[in-house]
Amino acid sequence: MDKIAVWILVALRDLQSRISDEEGQTLAEYGLIMAVIAVAVVAAAAVAFRGAIIGAFSSATTCLSGSC
Repeated sequence: MDKIAVWILVALRDLQSRISDEEGQTLAEYGLIMAVIAVAVVAAAAVAFRGAIIGAFSSATTCLSGSC
């Protein structure tokens, strides 16, 4: 009976350590937050430089059509 009690205590301690180990989840959460921030920065830059981007593409299109 004593061996069963020790086995149960060891199993419970192992289960507790697995539940409390959240290092992998934390890293994944930081990665997700960084991805969202990166997308927001790219979107903000596209909005901020919209005129310059349209101008550059228009100029490139004009040069490619032979009017440059």
